[in-house]
Amino acid sequence: MPCERKPMRYGHSEGHTEVCFDDSGNFIVTCGNDGDVRIWETLDDEDPRFITVGEKAYSLTLKKGKLVTASSNNTVQIHTFPGGEPDGILTRFTTHATHVTFNSSGSKVAAGSSDFLVKVVEVSDSSQQKTLRGHEGPVLSVTFDPNGDFLASASCDGSVIVWNIEEQAQMIRWPLLQKTNDFSNAKSLCRLAWQPRTAKLLAVPVFTKVYLYERGSWDHVSTLSDDLMTEPINVAAWSPCGNFLAAATVGGFITVWDIESKLCLERQKHEKGFTVCSLAWHPSGTQIAYTDIEGCLGLLDGFSASISKITMPKVNAEKAERCYEDLFEDVDDPVTDEGWDDDNSPTKKAISGVNENEYEDDSFVKPANGWAKNRGAILDDENSLDSGSQMLDQHNFGDNDPDSAVVTTSPLPATLRPVYEVPQKTAPQKAFQPGSTPIHLTHRFMMWNSVGTVRGYSDEQDNAIDVEFHDSAVHHTMHLTNLLGHTMTDVSVEAVVLACPSTDELASKIHCLHFSSWDTNKEWMIDLPNGEDARALCLGRGWAALATSTLMVRLFTIGGVQKEIFSLPGAVVCMAGHGEQLLIVYHRGKGFDGEQALGVQLLQLGRKWRQIISGEPLPISYKSYLCWLGFTDEGTPCYVDSEGVVRMLNRSLGFTWTPICNTREACKSKSDHYWVVGVHENPQQLRCIPCKGSRYPPTLPRPAVAILPFKLPFCQTTTEKGHLEEQFWRSVLFHNHYSFLSSCGYEIDEVGQSQSEKEHQEVLMKMFALSCKMEREFRCVELAELMTQNVVSLAIQYASRSRHMALAQRLSEIALEKASQIYSEQEEETEHSDIRRTLSGYDQIEHKENYHHRQTLEDKPDQEFEKDEDQEEMASQDGLEAPKSSKGGRSNPFKVLSLGKSSPVSCQLRMGNILDKMTSSRKSAPLSASVRKSNKSPIFKPLPTQAKTKAQSTLLQMTDKKAVIKKARENNEARDDQSKQADLSSALSQTEKSETKRYGLSKQKVQLVM
Repeated sequence: MPCERKPMRYGHSEGHTEVCFDDSGNFIVTCGNDGDVRIWETLDDEDPRFITVGEKAYSLTLKKGKLVTASSNNTVQIHTFPGGEPDGILTRFTTHATHVTFNSSGSKVAAGSSDFLVKVVEVSDSSQQKTLRGHEGPVLSVTFDPNGDFLASASCDGSVIVWNIEEQAQMIRWPLLQKTNDFSNAKSLCRLAWQPRTAKLLAVPVFTKVYLYERGSWDHVSTLSDDLMTEPINVAAWSPCGNFLAAATVGGFITVWDIESKLCLERQKHEKGFTVCSLAWHPSGTQIAYTDIEGCLGLLDGFSASISKITMPKVNAEKAERCYEDLFEDVDDPVTDEGWDDDNSPTKKAISGVNENEYEDDSFVKPANGWAKNRGAILDDENSLDSGSQMLDQHNFGDNDPDSAVVTTSPLPATLRPVYEVPQKTAPQKAFQPGSTPIHLTHRFMMWNSVGTVRGYSDEQDNAIDVEFHDSAVHHTMHLTNLLGHTMTDVSVEAVVLACPSTDELASKIHCLHFSSWDTNKEWMIDLPNGEDARALCLGRGWAALATSTLMVRLFTIGGVQKEIFSLPGAVVCMAGHGEQLLIVYHRGKGFDGEQALGVQLLQLGRKWRQIISGEPLPISYKSYLCWLGFTDEGTPCYVDSEGVVRMLNRSLGFTWTPICNTREACKSKSDHYWVVGVHENPQQLRCIPCKGSRYPPTLPRPAVAILPFKLPFCQTTTEKGHLEEQFWRSVLFHNHYSFLSSCGYEIDEVGQSQSEKEHQEVLMKMFALSCKMEREFRCVELAELMTQNVVSLAIQYASRSRHMALAQRLSEIALEKASQIYSEQEEETEHSDIRRTLSGYDQIEHKENYHHRQTLEDKPDQEFEKDEDQEEMASQDGLEAPKSSKGGRSNPFKVLSLGKSSPVSCQLRMGNILDKMTSSRKSAPLSASVRKSNKSPIFKPLPTQAKTKAQSTLLQMTDKKAVIKKARENNEARDDQSKQADLSSALSQTEKSETKRYGLSKQKVQLVM
């Protein structure tokens, strides 16, 4: 009976949930821990109708337009269906009712309660009640005999009782269950089920089996079991025809049996392994709806084809046995058909009356995964057995012996391989907008981030969007009419962008309100191509990104210009933007057994694109999904999964993701959650909204924002050592943004950065002191490696005062290493700065040469005159009189010399400009003074004298020799620097003298001309 398992969807808040169909099968009705009854037209209904019946709803039943519910206010209420109008209270208990059910005609309702009572009430006249007393514990379940004569009930006292309703007397009592003291603590709900139509059998879940009792004689006639069901069965439900029985366990395993053949027809596993607490068959028998303790609703579809195959008329058992003996004479031990799919099961075909000619072809044999298997690959010798061709002996299903009806699995031969259970595929997570509540809500948050909130209203009276900013200085509150049906939005300090899906008439659109624009046109809208829908969008600084259903990401400027387009490897899940960063999460493959296979990309937009993270897997908690994605206010990517774990990108650790908080630890109950709206690194704050009994906050009244602290999941944080370790590494992680911002060219808060560094060193010193007290000297040395040079000096003093002399000696060596490392880094920085300044000087000289060359080209008519002037100047510099110009023209003292001519003066002037720049740069360099000062070795306080070993003396002598050599080398370098500066000063003086002389000659020429 292969069926299709539909993906589960959110129905109610976490807790006990029940489900049923209406008489026509057009609606699925559920109730849950949130006190609502919801009416779903289909499983994908995004806006179900709901009826509030109380603070909590424990059970419901529906028949002939009457909806009966058991709520936490100790009443059993009745409403009209599907209108949902209250129609009175049927009965009351001293505590809340646990289970309600209709009889087959819909005239009576039975209700069990935690006060040990069972009541049978007439629907038409609630004063007509019958109370059944006899249980010694809370009642778990009740069920009517289809003929209306009896009623069965199960209780926490471990008993199952069959009552005669008319006489209000017990017919029989079976002590079958494990005793508990409360309904909520019961290992199993033990939901009884009476066979419809024939009313012949009563199904009682007992641990991992279902006992079938015969009506009237109350004998145990058969037992249904399955080797794969290893946990207690929670609920049982008959199909409308009465030929099949479905059961679900507390481990999420669902099994369907054929009652006549006692065979298991279908096995399904809950996608996350949660407890299934309710089952309901569709009136047509083609579907099974089920709910779990997390409030989710699921559906199994496609039973009709298999039911028609199995209900075929049987053939004579002797003929089937003769067919079996003729084909397989060497096989004696029958095995079951476990591991084969139901359409091609050889066991079921034998029972269904398949003739012997059908077994001549082995092409029908298939394993459990549905792939055809080559029989020749299995039967490789005469002793091999083909389990798919064996048949189950018909004599095992005798009607005389009740125990013979128990379906058991015979042991497989040793030569056969064990059956491999194929992993179940996980339904991929749908695309969502971070900071938004589900789309099916009529009043919802479309966006809540650090800039503002966007609320959407879609009811019969109004369909609008309200945009409210946290800081009114950014922009005033906006009210927008949602005529296009926008479902997703994002807001920043520059704009508001919205997107809507396509319809039969209109294409999917992106709409932007650029309120920070300086012109009058502040809106623009773009239609997407046909067949392409918007899935996710986000805003950055000056740009907007839109992911579509065609696995593409489209980029736009904030003014509406289309930019780059690129493809994604899988369907998008969500996106987030901050500044020039774009973070995208998508499906990188199929997930199995409740896991989501997500990938992440981090792009750096701007003049030069960079892909920082390219398709790496996104780590989330086991069997969870993504709930929120975004950036901290400082620009670090982070996200939250459904288990409440917050993770942040650690740039200093190879772009890995570090868990920084678990919101579930702050929740008071399992049904409470925290809805994250923002993360701040300095100060360390996680801004979120507490949600009581749900995952999402209501829009009205406006929810209050709570602040949760961060805590890395270190070991033994209750101890002082673990607390200090967690505090140090958390401080290091949350101050990595300083280096990122400085690398991107942003101005950083130097005071805050120095304060954070000070905090790091203070925590390290505390850890060092604690390790000294614990006599962990090796650990002290490890901590000293993380300290700065100044803090190492303090650690040396602390170790000396605490009489850890060996430790102080090792710390001294570490201090010397750090000092030499600092000196070498400063030298490298000085060299690099000098090279950069020299290159910049050459660039300026080249620019001047180009300028003078252009001037020379413009002054070509006066070229002859310039030649005479140059000759006169050169002669005057040599102390000679320049020859007169042959043309007798006047010399121009204001003409710029042509650099195209090679002259000693021009070369000297050019060299002087370069040296001027190098000297000034060296004088202005802040590191030059520190380099000169660092020529002396660091001075440390002498340690107390103690006896030194030979090895220590040798090491000290070697250290002294190295220091002497190093000092001599530094002195030589200092002398070289002084000599270079002397050469530079002499060159500068010569240049100045030549310029002065030239200026004097030019002045004399001017006077002569005048």
